[in-house]
Amino acid sequence: MRAAPSPPDNDLLFAIAEEQDGYFTMAQAQEAGFARSTQSYHVKTGNWIREHRGIYRLKRYPVTEHGHLVLWSLWSRDRAGVPLGVYSHETALALRDLSDANPSKLHMTVPPGFRRNSEIPSALVLHKAELKAADIVRERGYAVTRPIRAILDCAEAGTDRDLLKQALEQGLKRGLITRTEMKRARSNDGLPAWLMKMLEKAA
Repeated sequence: MRAAPSPPDNDLLFAIAEEQDGYFTMAQAQEAGFARSTQSYHVKTGNWIREHRGIYRLKRYPVTEHGHLVLWSLWSRDRAGVPLGVYSHETALALRDLSDANPSKLHMTVPPGFRRNSEIPSALVLHKAELKAADIVRERGYAVTRPIRAILDCAEAGTDRDLLKQALEQGLKRGLITRTEMKRARSNDGLPAWLMKMLEKAA
């Protein structure tokens, strides 16, 4: 005999969404006992706001400064519901307020094998690369590359050198980039001569 489905648990859904600035996926709502067939009802009655395919926000949860970062992080999730995207390049510098970086779109690095059947959201610029755990900082509801990794990625992408020099100097001054990270960066194969010189001078 099949067990009766668990009743919807609003407190559990709120707890899940609270860790993600009010956002949640349909799969997470199902974990809290909400049937997929009820999504239209909750959107129509105003309980949920549909932000993207399969991603919602609790209407009663206040809009936050970085909520959009959580939204696109959830968009990058794999089949198991684990977000794969990490904010990187100029976006990572802007999030740390390093230099005058102010990209018009959100730069996100995803694994080389990352695929989506649907169109990439216009808000995003995707880069494909394997990131090490040491390259990543986990924030509330999203992940971002460390400043030194962001600088290396930006250099490869052709970002203005003066902007990178500014980011490097500010990162060192504020303790967001360590001497150990600088040493490790200088050991990278294929580092452009101008960047090597910049790192050596800053050290």
